[in-house]
Amino acid sequence: MSKPLEGKVALVAGATRGAGRGIAVELGAAGATVYVTGRSTRTHRSEYDRPETVEDTADLVCAAGGTGIAVAVDHLRHAAVRGLVERITDEQGRLDILVNDIWGGEKLFEWDTPVWEHDLDNGLKLLRLAVETHAVTSHFALPLLLRRPGGLVVEVTDGTADYNRDTYRVNLFYDLAKASVLRMAFALGHELGPRGATAVALTPGWMRSELMLDQFGVREDNWRDALAREPHFAISETPRFTGRAVAALAADPDVARFNGRSLSSGGLAQEYGFTDLDGSRPDAWRYLTEVQDEGRPADTTGYR
Repeated sequence: MSKPLEGKVALVAGATRGAGRGIAVELGAAGATVYVTGRSTRTHRSEYDRPETVEDTADLVCAAGGTGIAVAVDHLRHAAVRGLVERITDEQGRLDILVNDIWGGEKLFEWDTPVWEHDLDNGLKLLRLAVETHAVTSHFALPLLLRRPGGLVVEVTDGTADYNRDTYRVNLFYDLAKASVLRMAFALGHELGPRGATAVALTPGWMRSELMLDQFGVREDNWRDALAREPHFAISETPRFTGRAVAALAADPDVARFNGRSLSSGGLAQEYGFTDLDGSRPDAWRYLTEVQDEGRPADTTGYR
């Protein structure tokens, strides 16, 4: 099997579950050594209180053909992130790919709730988890990434720049968090580009994360049962689809052409030709704009 990322070192910050796990596994499948971080371990659960752990993710990376290294890190703690980067420096001497996927906000936001009614402490904590963690991680990790030309930074968010510009996303805190990550990639592009590295923002589509599957009461092997409740869920994709998008970017010698841009898993599938695990290429953001948001009946014809 082709291993285009063999010899490369990646850090996926926020890899316990969801997109972070899918990205870590696909980087491993491409041959990379992948440091995976999160707060949920086999001996301690975060406030999510879910079964997924960073050790599980590291095992999946190894099973896919890479080298997975789990490190328990709270990315709000400066000393912990500094120590993580020092460890990568000591063990590898390089960092080629940084993925900022830290989020942790599912239990902190209230749908369609104006700022004056929303729990203020939860809203501010959401911003810290979704934005501050990314800045802290970049602050400590980027000097190592810049030691060699060709480094890649991926800021994972929800929504493309075009979609989020014109669409109110959930509430002020959620909207601000996702817009901030998009802008962070734009700003990093200006700072990294002249120094030989690339930064992009990347959004999955409607992702079948562990949390989403649980919400619909289904598993990955029977996820279509959820269509009876939500027909538009037919456009959904696995976390590995976003992972393949990151792996394709990381293996592209001309990735700098995307510097500072907002990208999507579906758009990159058209660019690079990869598919989801079932062989499809869901283009969720085009579907949301042209079908779901227009109030049309669910029909993914031409969007998968």
